[in-house]
Amino acid sequence: MQISSGQDGIQRLLKAEQEAQAIVSKARKAKSDRLKQANQEAERDIKAFRSQQEEKYQKKISTDSTSSGDNEKRLETESSNDMRGIEKSIKEKKQQVIDALISFVVDVKLGKTPTQ
Repeated sequence: MQISSGQDGIQRLLKAEQEAQAIVSKARKAKSDRLKQANQEAERDIKAFRSQQEEKYQKKISTDSTSSGDNEKRLETESSNDMRGIEKSIKEKKQQVIDALISFVVDVKLGKTPTQ
């Protein structure tokens, strides 16, 4: 009798393990399907957004094209101002960057680290 009940217990455990594996497989497949669906929805949203932004851009270009000479002058002025600002920033920070680089190269700490 004990051998028979032991065999029944083993069979029940094997069946429970198979059922658990089926549940896990089903959950993994459902997760994979949800991820695929989310990716597809994201792609649709991106396409719609891109289309909307492209339409806005085209309208803006057509509106602004009438005053392209003014835009050209404005862009030249902005670019010139930006370049002056960048050059000023470079001059101000050049020595700091050089000092920092030299410090990193020269100041090498020898010894064991806390993790060694």
